[in-house]
Amino acid sequence: MSHWIQSFLEAQAAELDAATNTQLAYARDLRIFADWLEDQKEHFETATQDHVEGFLIAAEAEGLSPATRARRLSAIKQLYRFAFEEDLRADNPAIQIKGPGKSKALPKILSQDEVSALLLAARDMGRDAERNTCLMELLYATGMRVTELVTLSLSSARGDPRMLLIRGKGGKERMVPLSPPARAALTTYLAIRDEEEEAKRIKGKPQSPYLFFSSGKAGHLTRQRFFTLIKEIALRANVPPKKVTPHTLRHAFATHLLANGADLRAIQTLLGHADIATTEIYTHVLDERLTELVLTHHPLAKASRET
Repeated sequence: MSHWIQSFLEAQAAELDAATNTQLAYARDLRIFADWLEDQKEHFETATQDHVEGFLIAAEAEGLSPATRARRLSAIKQLYRFAFEEDLRADNPAIQIKGPGKSKALPKILSQDEVSALLLAARDMGRDAERNTCLMELLYATGMRVTELVTLSLSSARGDPRMLLIRGKGGKERMVPLSPPARAALTTYLAIRDEEEEAKRIKGKPQSPYLFFSSGKAGHLTRQRFFTLIKEIALRANVPPKKVTPHTLRHAFATHLLANGADLRAIQTLLGHADIATTEIYTHVLDERLTELVLTHHPLAKASRET
């Protein structure tokens, strides 16, 4: 079964240019399914629809969320589609199985005051203040995914750019405009970064192609390290750390744009969403905020509460 998984992942990488994180997620879910099948004395080649359904029932019994179960079923369906196309199987035992409905939970968002506090706190982070300020300003100015942010190339940031070229999911590229504060933070950070790189060059050390370089194996700041960093910034800003993740800043970017009159199609392009239905969730967030605003501040609502 390991051979099946490896062949499937190689095909995904070659044909669909699947992102590394996507491939890792597929690999994890399929190995869990393989282990479950082994316990049942079964194999990918012999598993039936009943086995796939039994696996999903077991996942539900473990208390896994509908989103996790839906993701695992998606990986299984794609594996068997690949197996059918490659003549590894004559059928697809997962083709008729419908996954659990995903909950339409609204994304957590930050207020504009909270984002301002985070940006101010990043400027007061000691030795790495310029880098951290640049990270936070770019994230809020562009709504990038965290992987897109930490893997930004150095060449894309040269020359005081008005637009930033971002390589997103599936290798798709998009142009996103930079705000003046983001450009200023980028210019300041680049000057310091160039000094550090020059010192490395003099010592004979290799130059990094990444904007946010690191001495680690990846060669750039990792997603995990940035996740920890943003929590540290939240503590300094007196914003509850549980509210602050790289993705909540992405949500804040979209919601604040929409609240200030931006077009939904423009936001879809800036975020790199393939389907506008994904972007439409921000209209629901805005609807909730407007409803709360009316219920809190409208004079008739106040009078009703007093009565």
